[in-house]
Order: sequence, then structure tokens, then C-alpha cells
Amino acid sequence: MSLANCPNCGNLFVKNPFRDICESCYREEEEAFEKVYRFLRKRENRMATMMQIVDATGVKESLLMKFIKSGRLKLAQFPNLGYPCDRCGKLIREGRLCANCSKDLNKQLEMVQKEEERKKCRHVENVYYTKRGDEN
Repeated sequence: MSLANCPNCGNLFVKNPFRDICESCYREEEEAFEKVYRFLRKRENRMATMMQIVDATGVKESLLMKFIKSGRLKLAQFPNLGYPCDRCGKLIREGRLCANCSKDLNKQLEMVQKEEERKKCRHVENVYYTKRGDEN
């Protein structure tokens, strides 16, 4: 445990592995979570999108994403919820990248690996072997 400034309000607090914000901000987040949870518990709201939840509850989208990413809101129960891909912003439901970005990054990685292999092969081709003087 160490001292840190709360990223939300700037107040000094004792940071621990379970909380990255001060007690006051934690209580506010818990109240926001309860508001969102009460809204989503109603059957007619389970198909709500991120923007509909923000409009109905007043809870910030970034905080909703935090609840989703931390596993507090289970996406399996709410089919229209998701969070943006870290690369392109497309709405996803798991991981950090959408399928297209993941595929693209894998292609790029393969290209870099092939280029590294080519460089190694060129280096080996440029090595010259000479006879030792005592073998004549």
C-alpha cells in the first residue's frame, strides 16, 4: 500500500490492490453502479444501448465501460452493451480488439517476423569461410 492522488478528484489516499480511487469517489461510483443496476434490472431496459443507459441514469459512459471491463456488468445478460475496440473504436463484447483489428495486427506481426528471417538469411549468405593457414 502506498499514498497516491485519486485520478478522479486529486485527493490523497492510501492506494491498495483493490481500489484505484479514494473512498469518496469509490462511494460515488458505487451509487452510480446501483443506479445503473436498478435501471437494467427492469425487463424492459435489458435491451438498452450504452447511450440509452447514459441518458436514463446520468452515469458517464466511461464509468459504464469500467463496470463492464471489470466484470460487474455481465454482457451476456445485456445483448446491446459493449465497449470500443482499443484500436478502431468498433463496439466489442470481449477482449481489447475487434476481430478485424486482431487479424490485421496478426498479419503485420507475421510480415515483421518474415522480414526478420530474411535478414538472418542474408546475413548468413554474406559470411565467408577461409582456410586456416596451417592446412596447406
